[in-house]
Amino acid sequence: MNNVRQLLQTKGKDVWSITPGTSVLDALKLMADKNIGALMVIDGERLAGIFSERDYARKVTLKGKSSRELTVAEIMTTDVISVRPEQTIVDCMELMTEKRIRHLPVIDAGRTVGVISIGDVVKSIISVQKDTITHLEEYITGRR
Repeated sequence: MNNVRQLLQTKGKDVWSITPGTSVLDALKLMADKNIGALMVIDGERLAGIFSERDYARKVTLKGKSSRELTVAEIMTTDVISVRPEQTIVDCMELMTEKRIRHLPVIDAGRTVGVISIGDVVKSIISVQKDTITHLEEYITGRR
């Protein structure tokens, strides 16, 4: 698996999303239900932002605000970093490490077609490395 398109074919293309007007509490409930760490915030057809556990911890909990009264729009991350389906997994790992982010929306022709997490990227890289090691061992030992 070398690129984002291949990764999405393996992991699935589910995009869990909310609208900007969703309450923070409802967003947290959805994240807990789906066992995910971030939601895409979609306004109409447009990706307006990302709401993550980090947004909640830093912008609600530490500031003593109420998650019942706040909307996602008030605390979501709006400077969204995304990738295209043809980008490599290594590109994604470098981008996530450099920008210190855990989730990347995948945008194709202006639409959000998937989301990859740091866990997805690491799992993919480990899989490729295992395959490479197996092929090298077979080559060295002549088991091919």
